[in-house]
Amino acid sequence: MPAKQIIALLAGIVGWGATIGATVSNEWKITSRASSVITATWVFQGLWMNCAGNAMGAVHCRQHYTIFKLAGYIQVCRGLMISAVCLGFFATACALVGMKCTKIGGSDQVKARIACFSGLQYFIGGLCSLTACSLYAHRIMAEFFDPLFVEQKFELGAALFIGWAGSALCILGGIVFFLSLFDGVSKSPSNADKRRRVYSATTYVSSPEKVQNYSINFRRPPTEYSSTSKNFDKNAYV
Repeated sequence: MPAKQIIALLAGIVGWGATIGATVSNEWKITSRASSVITATWVFQGLWMNCAGNAMGAVHCRQHYTIFKLAGYIQVCRGLMISAVCLGFFATACALVGMKCTKIGGSDQVKARIACFSGLQYFIGGLCSLTACSLYAHRIMAEFFDPLFVEQKFELGAALFIGWAGSALCILGGIVFFLSLFDGVSKSPSNADKRRRVYSATTYVSSPEKVQNYSINFRRPPTEYSSTSKNFDKNAYV
């Protein structure tokens, strides 16, 4: 069980790191690069900047001027990726507390619940990253295959693949952490088992009178007399 949680934590941390890398990357969409012409230039864009580079190695980037004139899908992707990064941070902190190999967190049941909560955060963060990358990729493909779209067409950038990989790792780690709750509950004794053990270890007494009778009988066992003693009276030895 601790080995599974360690693997899940590593998957979650790597996925969280990939989500951060995809969020800050500027290669969400990119034009085709021409390598035979020296003056050839290409453009690549991200959630925060628009960049242009040439075959000489020079790259110039500028930020998006205002959020109000920004496309709606870019704003949605920004919010989803920031949410994924924040959830990954809190999920990692909760996972370190809820793992069975750590010394903090309380009892096994409490640690199992904390691990389940961290798994839920990893899972939701992975879904946020997956939704953002898929939405952005769908917009790129819709513009690329639209014959009526006359502006610059782009292709899928490396940041989308990094975001997809990170979201898959986060979802995988979240599922493993979520399943640890059932392992912790199944291994811990239930209340019915505890009551059954207590009932089998003690004697059931329905009233205080029986307790008193039991104590009297235990302290003063009944005296056994032989049958021959009944044939003698008080003048037998006179």
